[in-house]
Amino acid sequence: MSRHYVLAAGGTGGHMMPAHALAEELLSRGHRVALVTDDRGARIPGLFERVQVHILPAGRLSGGPIGWLRAARSIMTGRAMALRLYETFQPSAVVGFGGYPAFPALLAARRDRIPTAIHEQNAVLGRVNRLVAAKVDAIATSYAEVDRLPSNAKDKVHLVGNPVRDEVLALRDQPYPPLAEDGIFRLLVTGGSQGASILSDVVPEGLALLPEHFRRRLQVTQQCRAEDIEQVRARYAALGIPADLATYLPDLPERLAWSHLVVARAGASTIAELTAAGRPAILIPLPSATDDHQTANAREMAKAGGARAIPQSRFTPVELAKQMQKLGLEPQALANAAARARSVGHPDAARALADLVERIGQHPGAEPQFVRENVLQPMPNGVPA
Repeated sequence: MSRHYVLAAGGTGGHMMPAHALAEELLSRGHRVALVTDDRGARIPGLFERVQVHILPAGRLSGGPIGWLRAARSIMTGRAMALRLYETFQPSAVVGFGGYPAFPALLAARRDRIPTAIHEQNAVLGRVNRLVAAKVDAIATSYAEVDRLPSNAKDKVHLVGNPVRDEVLALRDQPYPPLAEDGIFRLLVTGGSQGASILSDVVPEGLALLPEHFRRRLQVTQQCRAEDIEQVRARYAALGIPADLATYLPDLPERLAWSHLVVARAGASTIAELTAAGRPAILIPLPSATDDHQTANAREMAKAGGARAIPQSRFTPVELAKQMQKLGLEPQALANAAARARSVGHPDAARALADLVERIGQHPGAEPQFVRENVLQPMPNGVPA
């Protein structure tokens, strides 16, 4: 039976990409989907082109008493708008992906006794998800170990992973690119959607410290901030290292396909793509990330042996050169790290999340039915069962 589902997500890529992946999976199963988001989310190109999009006001819970009052007004306005949407759309379930626009949508679903689920992309439960965790019917996680999870919500947890785009998922079926001892070594450096200045500062200087025979093999693709790119380009030219630099990499899956090693931040989408594709990495978590969630994100991949995590405070040219030599001078060590990264990936995340949403969803006009079975548990080695 075709059902209706509402997905609610804040307007950043980290929230919107997994929501989009779930929407596409649900649409492929014959369901109808509506999206609740904010102005930023509605402007992201290429997403949710086949679903209804509704923009809700959502206040940020910050700024002291005056800010809280404004936020409360926005939240209640958004809740009222969501209730009107539910009257006409009649969703079988509402799924939140974090971010403030998800909060009023989930509050409205609770008022109407509509089943609810949340999906957490990071290894630390986000602020909005923490607020609603005890009240929703299912919590889908991307990691076996999630911090800040309320004790009274742990029986609702289902490990599904973080959905990635199909172009990245296709890399899982491709072998790790062969690397001869004297062959070209392809390094991909990415700092998220806006690049990262510290990578522009440290990576070229770290590569300069590598032994000459290793440095001559390098071929670099690096995402840089616009204000850094010319300086970085000049430094690579002086070192004689071929480098392709850009402020945005629209063909990132293709670049990832032939990369032997990735240097990157530890955002949820980055980790999901690295583990889905099976690519070894040196990760530098963003220290200012809320609740230091990027450090937690890097934990599982590093523990499995698929990555080396370096705190930003210790990310120096010397440290980078040391870690690259440990990995890069032994082709088999890199191939082993790639396999270990792949072992903690979740290629069926979108399908597993859709299965969960269908299980908690009610038929139109039926009483809510809540699901508690099939809670996934990690195996002793950290890989999901």
